[in-house]
Amino acid sequence: MNRFWEKGSKIVAVARNYAAHAKELGNEVPAEPFFFLKPMSSLVRVGSPIEIPRQTTDVHHEVELGVIIGKRGRDIKVANAMDHVVGYTLALDLTARDLQSKAKTLQQCWTIAKGFDTFCPVSDFIPKEKIANPSNIELWLTVDGVTKQKDTTDKMIVGIPELIEFVSQIMTLEEGDIILTGTPSGVGPIKPGQKVKAGISDIIEMEFDVINRKYN
Repeated sequence: MNRFWEKGSKIVAVARNYAAHAKELGNEVPAEPFFFLKPMSSLVRVGSPIEIPRQTTDVHHEVELGVIIGKRGRDIKVANAMDHVVGYTLALDLTARDLQSKAKTLQQCWTIAKGFDTFCPVSDFIPKEKIANPSNIELWLTVDGVTKQKDTTDKMIVGIPELIEFVSQIMTLEEGDIILTGTPSGVGPIKPGQKVKAGISDIIEMEFDVINRKYN
């Protein structure tokens, strides 16, 4: 699964799964899991930059634990949900906050705000055995060396098995699919010329340069 990004068909991104993050954006905590899809074309690997497109002036970082599906499943039960997990990745759910706010006002979906190329930076694959308890690890993110996000996954409102059960009742989860489990508080803007670094406890780190997207 080292090339998991070549196998999956979708990125399922869970919104408002940390109460403090929902609060910082003035949102209510949903009564049940609320998710959206990001295209696989939004993935970018370490070694390539995050590109800021010309359509937005307010791109925000959101650090998340990504769950990698290793076995196809539909109507998966909580009791065996983790059997469908092959590993993890560290991910950023980048968001054009100005475009998202516009979409909310117009009662439109968030696809544009979330779906630009390079709007889902990911780390290398993390084997399942490297994270014994994904419900109690620390996520952190810095911009130009300044800590912006730092919290633990035990703050998630809905846990990983419950998320897998919920999503798989709606759409079949395929090998290589990624579930982004939500972001803790502290989200904020990134600008061209900055460096974004993120990590999971002492397990993995990744760093990306931020640049303006180049157009032909």
